[in-house]
Amino acid sequence: MSFGGFLDNSSGGGLGGATIVADIPFSNNMAAAGAMAQNIYNSPGLSLALQPSIDNQGDGVRMGENFDASIGRRSREEEHESRSGSDNIDGVSGDDQDAADNRPRKKRYHRHTPQQIQELEALFKECPHPDEKQRLELSKRLCLETRQVKFWFQNRRTQMKTQLERHENSLLRQENDKLRAENMSIREAMRNPICTNCGGPAIIGDLSLEEQHLRIENARLKDELDRVCALASKFLGRPLSSLATSIAPPLPNSNLELGVGSNGFGGLSTTLPLGPDFGGGVSNSLPVVPPNGVERSMFLELALAAMYELVKMAQTDEPLWIRSLEGGREVLNHDEYSRMFTPCIGIKPAGFLTEASRQTGVVIINSLALVETLMDSNRWAEMFPCMIARTSTTDVISSGMGGTRNGAIQLMHAELQLLSPLVPVREVNFLRFCKQHAEGVWAVVDVSIDTLRETSGAPTTYVKCRRLPSGCVVQDMPNGYSKVTWVEHVEYDESQVHHLYRPLLSSGIGFGAQRWVATLQRQCECLAILMSSTVPTGDHTAITASGRRSMLKLAQRMTGNFCAGVCASTVHKWNKLNAGNVDEDVRVMTRKSVDNPGEPPGIVLSAATSVWLPMSPQRLFDFLRDERLRSEWDILSNGGPMQEIAHIAKGQDHGNCVSLLRSSAMNTNQSSMLILQETCMDAGGSLVVYAPVDIPAMQVVMNGGDSAYVALLPSGFSIIPDGTASPGPTTSNGNGDSHRVGGSLLTVAFQILVNSLPTAKLTVESVETVNNLISCTVQKIKAALQCES
Repeated sequence: MSFGGFLDNSSGGGLGGATIVADIPFSNNMAAAGAMAQNIYNSPGLSLALQPSIDNQGDGVRMGENFDASIGRRSREEEHESRSGSDNIDGVSGDDQDAADNRPRKKRYHRHTPQQIQELEALFKECPHPDEKQRLELSKRLCLETRQVKFWFQNRRTQMKTQLERHENSLLRQENDKLRAENMSIREAMRNPICTNCGGPAIIGDLSLEEQHLRIENARLKDELDRVCALASKFLGRPLSSLATSIAPPLPNSNLELGVGSNGFGGLSTTLPLGPDFGGGVSNSLPVVPPNGVERSMFLELALAAMYELVKMAQTDEPLWIRSLEGGREVLNHDEYSRMFTPCIGIKPAGFLTEASRQTGVVIINSLALVETLMDSNRWAEMFPCMIARTSTTDVISSGMGGTRNGAIQLMHAELQLLSPLVPVREVNFLRFCKQHAEGVWAVVDVSIDTLRETSGAPTTYVKCRRLPSGCVVQDMPNGYSKVTWVEHVEYDESQVHHLYRPLLSSGIGFGAQRWVATLQRQCECLAILMSSTVPTGDHTAITASGRRSMLKLAQRMTGNFCAGVCASTVHKWNKLNAGNVDEDVRVMTRKSVDNPGEPPGIVLSAATSVWLPMSPQRLFDFLRDERLRSEWDILSNGGPMQEIAHIAKGQDHGNCVSLLRSSAMNTNQSSMLILQETCMDAGGSLVVYAPVDIPAMQVVMNGGDSAYVALLPSGFSIIPDGTASPGPTTSNGNGDSHRVGGSLLTVAFQILVNSLPTAKLTVESVETVNNLISCTVQKIKAALQCES
């Protein structure tokens, strides 16, 4: 569900669904299962891998209840061959083994070579459920039997599931112990009340108010304990009555409860065939975890803790979230947060500020498609082009189970941006964990991993931003819609943020949940319109379907290059200039453009600045996108109005579109130039991006030609609310932020080719020209809107 995939392929493509794993039926035959389990545990060849512990004996018997007597003999014949996929007996079939039991012949064992294990592990990482063709090909390549490959994968899946369940059970036990301790302390306080004034024993009648508060707190703890017990019961397959000994009646299960069962972590159905080492551990020749096992084990524990915190923050209202009087936004109650959660990535660094926000919205996309978009770094960046400068997946801990993203854990790096040169790019290294909580209910959580790397001794750099458990909970709704609850929780260093943007960031608007949800809604609406067979009202029907895709792809590249130039991300290699004749709040950078067919070759100069204007973002956006008023600020219009000759809608709002403009007062020097413009607006802000383009090149694009060879350098504007107050009447006295009401933060940015030779040197005159262009444009906008003061 990415723009790239849609625009590259007109026929569209499937989003991919969950792979259905065939269930193998088992009947309840206790006698055969018990004999099979006894044979497995008594086998001398399995002493290292299958020595059952006291805790596992009961589970081994229960496991036997699911096996049919008809497969008992098959388990004996595959016993030595499939044990953990590492050791097996050479050339001994099931019938031969029965005969061999009566002959005193020494058994010869075959152990997989390191190269074979490496090949098997590599394929398992990509595809935990290979089909018959893949198994046959792999068995030929590794000189193994097909059955050996098959049972190696079965046992490997079982081992991974067991490891994950052990970690999650450990976390649940700790949480349960903590809740029981709190409950006992409150009970003790109620049995021995103390007067707060004199310190002596209190009279029962004097404690009515205090007792009421204690009863409320006790009821909350009971609810928490019941939730934990219900979760642990799903792991063990039996009720944990011993943990909840007559404390409180069970609560009804929530749709977003952190339970697993058939939809839990791992995603494996309980009817999958289990390998022989399920009951007693793993073979001594196969490592329990992949390389860097200690660190990956810590990642798993962090993922589970972060998922628990995200779901709780998405579900809980007051007193955790309090409605703000200004604007009605939800504000996090930090005292309540500290009481409910233990910091999973350590305490906040000195000097850091905290921003937290939550937003709920309905989006035109189903949960599976959205989860696939979030778990694919390229799709994620395309869905949020104005917020993500660059992202990549650095490692995959788990790719999910059962052919789905359920249980997928991956390490990622991202550069998050706010379109202004006055706000530094936020670089974060984080873990992303996806989990299905119920049918049609998914959650994706992010959490920084810098603290874990410091603990494990891995090299780290100074961290300017930490991502506490953040992400979204997605629930399917009818007609292909989804309800998305987004939570953003970040700690960051404010010292490098300009004072104009500090209120915006501290309020949670700049990088907050509202901006993520608003962008997601706008992008999904655009995709729905593009995939529709009907042409929206106002679109030029002369443009073919392939021409529309080519124009949109060109506009997408133009907007991406504009954002990269504003924020100086690592998408391009920029060199910052410190020229003395440049205004203080103007950032000038330069780079060389070589061998890039989408840009003119030479030296590219980028200049950007941000200013505050005492007017609403909507009014400023309407002024800048109106082609009839363009001559009031754009030197390319030659003093006359512009004419729209092509229009492609990207949303129901008329301001969300891609258009092609032509100057009405065109002279001979500009007879072959047009202006490609993209405008978009949502609750998080608005954007106006444009670039001059050649008429012959645009004719090729409008006929469905390749847009990758159209050279352009974008310029434009970014508009966001200032974050100081809700929109309303404006007052302007020029004496600080406290008197600003409903203002806008406007970012102006230009990219200009100053020399067509990449080896040429940049001149002072070129820098002064770009600086004057920015200053002149800002002054013209202020004069046109009568806000020069």
